Amino acid sequence: MRHVINIDEIELKARTPASAAPGPAADRFDARSGPIGARIGAQKLGYNLTAVPPGKRAFPFHNHHVNEEMFFILEGEGEVRIGDETHRLRRGDVIACPPGGPDAAHQIINTGATDLKYLAVSTQQFPDICQYPDSGKFLVAERGRNADGTVSGFRHIGRAEAAVDYWDGE
Repeated sequence: MRHVINIDEIELKARTPASAAPGPAADRFDARSGPIGARIGAQKLGYNLTAVPPGKRAFPFHNHHVNEEMFFILEGEGEVRIGDETHRLRRGDVIACPPGGPDAAHQIINTGATDLKYLAVSTQQFPDICQYPDSGKFLVAERGRNADGTVSGFRHIGRAEAAVDYWDGE
């Protein structure tokens, strides 16, 4: 196993097909990313290189209840929403996103004229619960992603108002 890789060797691929974000979401979200962690033998941390085109976001505004994330801005300009605050971003900035409730929710937005590139690092603890304050959704994930980026294990996205009774269907 190779334990060292240069950022120049990371191939960036579309994170999801364009059809995965239909309607208004397709106008706001776009990103290319390249996995790093699994390629160099990481076991407890996940790393990837992400490039976000001008005017776009890679992910919805969200918070993790278990995992912690860190982002290091390599190129470009943008802003990050964290809870109710917005902070300008530029090359060299480091962003800490500890686990927590909606006050820890975060989202990086490219407000510049060129791609915003950043290194993303995350703990890989599962199960994890994510909340999406803008849309009122939640995600329960038993496991993360495989080395090739495909989803592994149980994952469910829903809204609290669609909950069923514990005894429903028994």
